[in-house]
Amino acid sequence: MAGIRVEMRAGRRAQARAEQTRRRQAENFFDYSMLFIVLFLLGFGLVMIYSTSSYSAAMQHEGDSTFFLKKQALATVLGIFVMMLVANIPYHFWERFASLAYIGSVVLIFMVKIPALAYSANGATRWIKVGPLTIQPAEVAKLGMILFLASMVCKMGRGIRTTKGFFTILLVPAPVCVMIWKVTNNLSSAIIVFGIAALMLFVSSPEYKKFVIMGLAGLAGVIALIFLIRGIAASEDMGFRFARILAWLDPEAYANGKGFQTLQALYAIGSGGILGKGLGQSMQKLGFLPEAQNDMIFSIICEELGLFGGIAVILMFLLLIWRFMVIANNAPDLFGALLVVGVMGHVAIQVILNIAVVTNTIPNTGISLPFISYGGSAVLFMLAEIGLVLSVARGIRLKDL
Repeated sequence: MAGIRVEMRAGRRAQARAEQTRRRQAENFFDYSMLFIVLFLLGFGLVMIYSTSSYSAAMQHEGDSTFFLKKQALATVLGIFVMMLVANIPYHFWERFASLAYIGSVVLIFMVKIPALAYSANGATRWIKVGPLTIQPAEVAKLGMILFLASMVCKMGRGIRTTKGFFTILLVPAPVCVMIWKVTNNLSSAIIVFGIAALMLFVSSPEYKKFVIMGLAGLAGVIALIFLIRGIAASEDMGFRFARILAWLDPEAYANGKGFQTLQALYAIGSGGILGKGLGQSMQKLGFLPEAQNDMIFSIICEELGLFGGIAVILMFLLLIWRFMVIANNAPDLFGALLVVGVMGHVAIQVILNIAVVTNTIPNTGISLPFISYGGSAVLFMLAEIGLVLSVARGIRLKDL
């Protein structure tokens, strides 16, 4: 009898464990790994913004060395609140606002031409100011494009396989990109918006040959442009973007002009060595590297934390992109997968272009490093996108992983 009772207790325990396993598999997934990576990058970004901007903030804002830190911290806290709010709303809720997001992006871009709302900084008018809030319409356009294209691809279904469907999706971001470029004079954001659309189309379309042809044509165009610019290098009325390309090809020849910022960034990276000079010990941030807390913050990371710090930051971004891929591959439906792919493209393109600019791999253009560079609008809308990804992740069942 004792043996029978032992077997019955063992059977009940096994049944309880099986039931617990079934309940756990039925639970929704929450990607704590991705959340930790994002929070780490945000915290690291605040530390580096203070380290990078404390000197220039004290010089420009009556001795307040924490000026940029306080503004970024406020935007970060607000962004985290928005991220968690969006993460707890089913992502299909936003599908009904996809067209509105596209139209709203266009309206906001044109609003920078309204004198009462326009806000200028560093010679560029790319923001609108409403009370204490300053918003960059290009950041809204990136989020709006992700929502609109995800919804449009789902509605087209198999129609995207046709040549007409392919080029329809490809042309959708074109008007927004042209407006960002011409109205706000922000070519880098226009490239990022088009890159997001191209990646979403690439994932949803099986016609890879078209992308190969487009890529080869684009490469040929870039090479031809470089030779053209070299041929007109002596022209005095050459545009500033052409001048940037010449400075990229030979920064030392333009050390007093367009090549100055690039050279100072390279000096910062080179002087950091393997382990860096130490946190807060950068020399280039002391007035030598313009706007170091913005687009060139990666060079200060390399100077203070060395090659080790730079590689560690890149690895964190690679881990984040990997988590995006895991969520996209297990998303409950195509709309959710495309949302994640769009956000992944946004982060990946900006990281690649920012580091490429800092290391003079491509011509200098204004592209921030996600979660780390100074910029309230950028971090706010980037965190809203992360909230969308977390919302998609919550729709995944543990048993499906």
